[in-house]
Amino acid sequence: MSAVHELSIAMAVVDQVDGALRERGAERVPVRSLTLRVGELSGVVPEALDFSFGVAAEGTVLADARLLIETVEGRARCEGCGRDTATGMPPDLWCGACSRAMSLTGGRELEIARVVLDDVRPEDAHHDGDRHGDDVPGVTDANADAAADADVNADAAADADANADALARDKEASHVPHR
Repeated sequence: MSAVHELSIAMAVVDQVDGALRERGAERVPVRSLTLRVGELSGVVPEALDFSFGVAAEGTVLADARLLIETVEGRARCEGCGRDTATGMPPDLWCGACSRAMSLTGGRELEIARVVLDDVRPEDAHHDGDRHGDDVPGVTDANADAAADADVNADAAADADANADALARDKEASHVPHR
């Protein structure tokens, strides 16, 4: 894969987040961080994606955002014996227990997992008064309470302080050096 592949992905991600913010009237609200879930079998090189994101985000509300990449392990399941295992790299798709072919169940993901906006006053963002991201999957306001986060991010619903946990995960999630 070439860096052009990652640049096109980065440009699509920037466009998608920008579009979601525009739909909410929050196109002037700077993005603090953006978390992507990238499967290890997706063909995406995290370091190239990080570099490309910096280029694609220039001049947008994502220009100063930290890109965090959560790597999703490749997984496979054997239909014969039911074994579920990591595939490794390169992927091994033969069951060690019964010698049958295995089916991929994970590791090809490429998705926007979380967007955290800077704290701003609604009048600064020319917003209608609603919290940023309440209706936009994956888009959360940095100061939203746990109930609002639960509507946006199902993973955060179980957390008493979902936003604080999400920010803590942002700090721990990435294996890629960031700006």
